[in-house]
Amino acid sequence: MGSPKPLLRCLAGEAIEPRPVWLMRQAGRYLPEYRALRAQAGSFLDLCLHPARAAEVTLQPLRRFGLDAAILFADILLLPRALGQDLTFAEGEGPRLAPVVDAAGLARLRPEGAVERLAPVYEAVARVKAGLPQGAALIGFAGAPWTVATYMVEGRGSADHKAARLWAYRDPAGFDALIDLLTGLTTDYLSAQITAGAEVVQLFDSWAGSLDAAGFARWSLAPIAAIADGLKRRHPGVPIIVFPRGAGAGLEAVARLPSIDAVSLDANAGRSWARRSLSPHAVLQGNVDPLRLVAGGAGLEADLDDLLSAFAGVPHIVNLGHGIVPETPPEHVAALIDIVRRFGRGDATQGEHGR
Repeated sequence: MGSPKPLLRCLAGEAIEPRPVWLMRQAGRYLPEYRALRAQAGSFLDLCLHPARAAEVTLQPLRRFGLDAAILFADILLLPRALGQDLTFAEGEGPRLAPVVDAAGLARLRPEGAVERLAPVYEAVARVKAGLPQGAALIGFAGAPWTVATYMVEGRGSADHKAARLWAYRDPAGFDALIDLLTGLTTDYLSAQITAGAEVVQLFDSWAGSLDAAGFARWSLAPIAAIADGLKRRHPGVPIIVFPRGAGAGLEAVARLPSIDAVSLDANAGRSWARRSLSPHAVLQGNVDPLRLVAGGAGLEADLDDLLSAFAGVPHIVNLGHGIVPETPPEHVAALIDIVRRFGRGDATQGEHGR
């Protein structure tokens, strides 16, 4: 018998209405209850690594909006930190790491015990699982190796990921060593999240679009395939979603990977193309522009009508093309969910939502 949870039914290949809805970065600064708990925690890292608080943040948007899934509140850079790379989050500036730029830096990392050092994450997963509303699924996640590597090499967020690309292009074998390390550890990390209670996992390759075609195949696609294959061997019933932001035509190669179940589309992915080229191979997720959600009103309604019509009759999870931004009005999130629910019931989408 299949799961009664809408997200799991959809990921099993069922085209259901109303469609399941969850939103990337649905727990975060746009919610006043998050800001209050963040202030109590003292720092972003303290919030991520405090199981009770991380679980509470994870569950906050489900209490407010009735979403179909919780996604664990954590950060993709917890894994480099567990490897021994110094990590801080400066207010208003984002993450800062001690850069790993060569084989010597790689040798200083401590992979032994890294996955075990992330025990607070697994405790948070278990706490969320125990507190899930009926019908909601729990999503674990990790950064894909290429995206995590860009931060490890650059030492911070970057517009062009120049240092990581130059290392990869100048010394492919040396860069492979970093990617291979992250591939194995990410597989173990996600497996531990599943063991703790995650019912779905998502790989975020947020910077997949910064590589050329050959680099994408080698450092984005191949590691994702290896992680997915490894997870399916250990947890054959757990669905895997991949978000290769900016991958463009490379999305089709991701969708065709035998061990992935769904591909998440960024806001630039054409919907008719995605339905034609991707939906025969994978469940589709996405792809509202986060700034349309900020704007709300008739423009959001029209875009949702286009999205829901474009993917009608195929398995589709409603989501954004990237994460919710802090200036998003919570009432616009409520409006999005209401429009999706009404469309699924056959009601008209016209109304005053988000205005």
